[in-house]
Amino acid sequence: MSLRLGDLAPNFKAQTTLGDIDFYDYTKDSWVVLYSHPADFTPVCTTELGRTAQLKSEFEKRNVKVLALSVDPVQEHLEWIKDINETQNTEVDFPIIADQDRKVAELYDMIHPNASATATVRSVFVIGPDRKIKLTLTYPASTGRNFNEILRVIDSLQLTADYSVATPADWKDGEDVIVVPAIKTEDIPAKFPKGYTEIKPYLRTTPQPNK
Repeated sequence: MSLRLGDLAPNFKAQTTLGDIDFYDYTKDSWVVLYSHPADFTPVCTTELGRTAQLKSEFEKRNVKVLALSVDPVQEHLEWIKDINETQNTEVDFPIIADQDRKVAELYDMIHPNASATATVRSVFVIGPDRKIKLTLTYPASTGRNFNEILRVIDSLQLTADYSVATPADWKDGEDVIVVPAIKTEDIPAKFPKGYTEIKPYLRTTPQPNK
C-alpha cells in the first residue's frame, strides 16, 4: 500500500555514502526530504543531486535533512559523486542510500511497474519532525525536480504548522497568507494583529505572521 499524507514514515536501516544509518536516529527532530533516483550515472539525476548540494544552506536554515536513494551499491554512488561534484561545481555531502535489495524502495512504494519494473521513479517525500508524511510528489524519469518548489512547500508546511493559516496559489515566503475558515472574522484581530483583508467571508488574508 502506498504511503499517504499523515501516515507515519516507516523506519529503516540502510547503507549510505556516509556509512550505515538508522533513518529515525539520523533524522531525529528534523524535517526530512527523502527522494529517489532511477539509477546512478544518469544525466537528470546528476543535475538533481548537484542542485541539492548547492542548496545546502537553504535546507539547513529550515532544519531539513536530505537523503537520496538509488538501487545501486555504495561504491558506485561514491564514484558517481565525483562526477556530480565535477560537473555541477559543488560538493555532495549528504547521504545517498544504497538500496540494492530494494527494501526501502518497496517500503516507500518508489517502484512503479508500469513505468519501470526495476528502477525507482522520481519520488519525493517531505517528512515532519513528528515523522509523519507531509508531502508526496512523483515525477517521471524524464523530468527533473524543481527544488525551489520543494523549498517553497517546506516553507508553507512549517508556517502552517505553527499558525492558523494556509498559503494561496504561487505563494512565496514573505507574502500574504490566508486565515483558515475555522477562525471567525471577529477573532482575527486578536490572533493576527498585523491586520487582515476580507475579500469574501470565506477568503480573508493577512500578512505572514512570522515575518
